[in-house]
Amino acid sequence: MRTRTALTLGMLGVGAATLAYAGLIERNRFTLRRYDVPVLAPDTEPLRVLQISDLHMMPDQRRKQDWVAGLSALDPDLVLLTGDNMAHPGSLPGVVRALQPLLSTAPGAFVFGSNDYQGPVLKNPFTYFNPNRVYRQGVHLPVEDLRDVLAAAGWVDLNNARTAIKAGGRTVELVGVDDPHIERDDYAAVAGAVDGAADVHVALTHSPEPHVLDPMADDGFDLLVAGHTHGGQVCLPYVGALVTNCGLDRRRASGLHRYGPSWLHVSAGLGTSPYAPVRFACPPEATLLTLVPRS
Repeated sequence: MRTRTALTLGMLGVGAATLAYAGLIERNRFTLRRYDVPVLAPDTEPLRVLQISDLHMMPDQRRKQDWVAGLSALDPDLVLLTGDNMAHPGSLPGVVRALQPLLSTAPGAFVFGSNDYQGPVLKNPFTYFNPNRVYRQGVHLPVEDLRDVLAAAGWVDLNNARTAIKAGGRTVELVGVDDPHIERDDYAAVAGAVDGAADVHVALTHSPEPHVLDPMADDGFDLLVAGHTHGGQVCLPYVGALVTNCGLDRRRASGLHRYGPSWLHVSAGLGTSPYAPVRFACPPEATLLTLVPRS
């Protein structure tokens, strides 16, 4: 009996320590990932692309705001913001504070996620294992105010849009969709083969749904970038992500992977829902994608 009691207490202690680590330490262990992506023509200079995703900003998250603001020291040629920036109606000042140094120094482009339009709601985390669950949305968020701030800084709104911009002395063709997770995407409205005159072609979506990624890759976009998955948020060593919360397979829940003829980068993002403020074996991240010549 004593052995069983000791074992039970030990397991409870390990569980409590794991939860404390996941909620107090790892979710604030902001990390910069770096990948080289071979998509440029031979003998060309690299292009530095910073991706920021899934801030899920709460008004009082000053540590996160300061860390993101410090990314301007990387001096990126281009910034890609892939949605879910807010988690509270009062989040906008914190998002602006975090992004301001980048807004004033680098060209950028953005798409929105569901948590730019409406806030998160309390839910049973085990529902993420149910592919047929009904998505529920919370309080309305100041998405149009956020759009105005980003557009005023010259960042390109790629929610079901397509354009080309200059970044790092190169012409970058960009396409994007509004969030497929809440069925706001309309890639058909902007689809078509890439412009061969551009130096590189980049596609954005918040949720990496195959029904969006497939035609982007077929159209010839070199790099596809997404967020949404949180990298699984709670991962197991040697197993990885347990869920992706979308149609993408678990092995590509985060990081850089081939996707047909294209490269796909899925960011594990920088935040969590305020109702599930934990991360385990999946620290919050931003990513510096250095585009380099193809071999």
